[in-house]
Amino acid sequence: MSAIPTFTQLEQQQQNRDRRCLQGLSAALLVVLIFSLCAGDSWIWPNQWFSATYKLFVWQIRLPRALAVMLVGAALAVSGAVMQALFENTLAEPGLLGVASGAGVALVICVMLGNGLLPAALMSLSAVIGALVVTFFLLYFARKRLFTHSRLLLVGVAIGIICSAIMTWSVYFSSNLDLRQLMYWMMGGFGGIDWRQSWLGLLMLPALLWLCAQGRTINLLALGVHQAQQLGLSIRVWRNLLVLAMGWLVGISVALAGVIGFIGLVIPHLLRLCGITDQRRLLPACALAGSAVLLLADVVARIALYAAELPIGVVTAVLGAPLFIWLLARAERSD
Repeated sequence: MSAIPTFTQLEQQQQNRDRRCLQGLSAALLVVLIFSLCAGDSWIWPNQWFSATYKLFVWQIRLPRALAVMLVGAALAVSGAVMQALFENTLAEPGLLGVASGAGVALVICVMLGNGLLPAALMSLSAVIGALVVTFFLLYFARKRLFTHSRLLLVGVAIGIICSAIMTWSVYFSSNLDLRQLMYWMMGGFGGIDWRQSWLGLLMLPALLWLCAQGRTINLLALGVHQAQQLGLSIRVWRNLLVLAMGWLVGISVALAGVIGFIGLVIPHLLRLCGITDQRRLLPACALAGSAVLLLADVVARIALYAAELPIGVVTAVLGAPLFIWLLARAERSD
């Protein structure tokens, strides 16, 4: 009779499985990146990337766009995983809780007040502030326990509806061409991204790397408030730091690519179904998987229609909505 494995052996086996999954996700992301650089109006094979005819398309147009998509996908997926742990709600997600819509409202107000003349840095900062306001508002309700977890989700949905109504109302009654273009862009898209927006990616990268390294802290938070405090964790400080990091990432993501839904909801759930539950490895896995999935969605958005580009928010919604309904059905059965 074989010996029963100890807890240490089981934990080591889980870590080895998680590492293999991380390696597989890294390889998948590399393959999708190569596919993204090749695909477009004209297919460019890797051996043509440095030719005089195609190097402009690959290195000045497709590469900066692909890097921006990867950063946004990673930011949204990691923010979704952290938000689900922080709000103790498996259906929490930046788009669903109205955080991304709050950033969009701040951008719309900035365009209206500045008449399209404000610098890009100030508009990006306004998106970050809008995301932070909504996140702190929800965190206040969660901390005071004024609503149950399910009702807090409904509050977030209501905030998102209100923000969408404000944006629609602003565009409907405005003759500002910049505002109308902004509304189309808010559907989600990376058209026009080049190296000039690289500073936004550089602003996202430190917060993203820091958030991916906080798996141990989030594991403690997942134990509950009292248990985390007994283990020496300052709940208020860490909650505020995590909210600031999430608001920063979501705000810059909205400023860079508009409102993109379902990435922050679907990716963490899919990885948990694959067996990755430890936040120390779940968060890096979310970054890799979010980058790969959104990059693949961006390729679909670029090549699905001839001589036109779909909003990437439409692509992620079409792919993510059926899975979201399935997750809701699972949550209802578990209740």
